[in-house]
Amino acid sequence: MMKMMRKFALWCCSLCLTGILYAEGNDPVVMKINGKDVSRSEFEYNFNKNNGENVVDKKTVDEYVDLFVNYKLKVEAALDARYDTLSSFKKEFRTYRDQQIRPYFVSLSAEEKELRRYYDGMKASIGPDGLVHPAHIMILVAQKATPEEQAKAKERIDSIYTALQRGADFATLAKQCSADKGSAARGGDLGGWFAKGQTLKEFEDVAFSLNKGEMSKPFLSPMGYHIVWMKDRKQLEPYEELKPQLQRFLESRGLKERVASIAIDSLVKSSSGQLTEEDVIEQKARELCAKDESLKYLVQEYHDGLLLYEISTREVWDKAAKDTVGLEAYFKAHRSKYKWDEPRYRGVVYHCKDKGLVKDVRKLLKSVDEAQWIDTLRASFNQDSVKQIRVEKNLFKKGDNAFVDYLVFKEKKEPKASQAYPYTAVYGKKLKKPKEWTDVRGEVVSDYQAACEAEFVRRLRETYKVEIYKEVLNTVNKH
Repeated sequence: MMKMMRKFALWCCSLCLTGILYAEGNDPVVMKINGKDVSRSEFEYNFNKNNGENVVDKKTVDEYVDLFVNYKLKVEAALDARYDTLSSFKKEFRTYRDQQIRPYFVSLSAEEKELRRYYDGMKASIGPDGLVHPAHIMILVAQKATPEEQAKAKERIDSIYTALQRGADFATLAKQCSADKGSAARGGDLGGWFAKGQTLKEFEDVAFSLNKGEMSKPFLSPMGYHIVWMKDRKQLEPYEELKPQLQRFLESRGLKERVASIAIDSLVKSSSGQLTEEDVIEQKARELCAKDESLKYLVQEYHDGLLLYEISTREVWDKAAKDTVGLEAYFKAHRSKYKWDEPRYRGVVYHCKDKGLVKDVRKLLKSVDEAQWIDTLRASFNQDSVKQIRVEKNLFKKGDNAFVDYLVFKEKKEPKASQAYPYTAVYGKKLKKPKEWTDVRGEVVSDYQAACEAEFVRRLRETYKVEIYKEVLNTVNKH
């Protein structure tokens, strides 16, 4: 009897566990964070994305669990702090979400209609005369050219025309004689197809009168004298032939965005004022995410990532970076971990106009706190229009400053002094190891932020309940 009761109890436990784990059908719950279910598919999405082929420090599922839980805990804390209600958060999230969702409003028929409209407009603009591909030789005539200068240019273009009529190569003469250097380098080729209205009227009147392979007589335009050779002529290609090029061109200029806006505006208007643009996009996002798991998690990833950044900045990064008392205390408690491979020099290097200023500067520096050195020196020596000294304050290492290398680190090569400030000296301390946290500011801030984050996570672990279902976790990427 007792044995049967134990079996029944085990069966009940198994049934309850199955109810919890498979409440979502084929997508069981892998963990609960603050009472909220995390599905296996969501965990897999994040795990696989963060452990792809290009990731150097790959994690096992068990190793990744703690990272994922910490991530989710921070998101929960951010939600509790209502960071998702900030206008800055809403604006940035909507911008990203809209980038993902708006393209789905673009139907193939609407895009086709826009492409057709552009093609028809282009065809009408080109007109029945089609397109020409000319080359030319130009002799420049200035706007205010004298009759003599214009006659000389005319004589020059006529001699080129005579040579061409006798069989000279057009491209060769263009390279040698044309004043249009851009086209001259291409043998006179103007670099593409032209429709009417795209160049000087005098030029296009002649160009469009030529058939393929024909050459014009010399003629005058506001730029000078020209000879045109018609390399080719054509009508605009059929729509189907140009469609791929038009699509690439218009997409680079916001075709899909424009078509999406038209579709969204239409939906807003058809709702008779019941829906806004935001409502339409939000509704579309819910519909798409319900059908497309990858899209759902992509949008959620950005949403949660923004919250993570917001709370980390406020609660860890900025707070730790500004906590000078905490930074100093952390440095003192971990002083032994901060070392240098070679000494540093904490102080100033200063250059003076007069030799007597060297002692004056040193005497003044002895009497004031280090934090006030630069301001005091500027107030004392550089108030007038003529600057008496130049000064640089830093934590110097070898190679940072040639004068510090020579005067402090005893490098043999003496640097050349400035003619304007020929007298150089240093004042400060040579340090074998960091004395203050500011001597290793970057490392201390980074380490202190890491310590603050660990403490923050510890508090979150105490605040929010975490339940992990090992049985489901063992099926990740194995079902």
